[in-house]
Amino acid sequence: MRAKSYAAGLLVAVAAAVTGCSAQAATEPSPPASSLPAPPSAAPPNTFPATPSSTTPAPPPPPCAVKTGACASLSLRLAWLLKDGAIVHGPVPMEPGDATQPTPVGTFRVAWKDKVHTSSEYGDPMPNSVFFAAGGIAFHAGALDQPSHGCIHLTDADSAVFFDSLPVGAVVEVTA
Repeated sequence: MRAKSYAAGLLVAVAAAVTGCSAQAATEPSPPASSLPAPPSAAPPNTFPATPSSTTPAPPPPPCAVKTGACASLSLRLAWLLKDGAIVHGPVPMEPGDATQPTPVGTFRVAWKDKVHTSSEYGDPMPNSVFFAAGGIAFHAGALDQPSHGCIHLTDADSAVFFDSLPVGAVVEVTA
């Protein structure tokens, strides 16, 4: 019984305090507007010092002299498509040949293309093949985690872009 009266008394005290706050706020007059401090002026949207981005650094520019065509860097394992000196696609990851079957370095021209090609020498599928060097060297879709037989492997999506973008006769430059 004693606990009930204590709880009831506590409720009455809380209610009185709440009512008192409300009653006090209602009965106290608001200060005149002239006595209020002026609102702070609009703060600049960002007062923190600029910090360098912690995201990935900007990709390297193509290391080729070609202005319209394709550029591939064996050391960077990247490839680009360019038009009038501007990058139109890339850099994209690529996988070249290894030391036993290296991808040739130099400036070439696209000789022919085959959307659905199979290597006559190895029997491997070479989707989206863009042939540019002697010996059947081409850009084509292939694994990026294993060396090619001298070709340049691209992802499926990137090989489709290279296939669609490089006409026969287009310049291809491969750098070391």
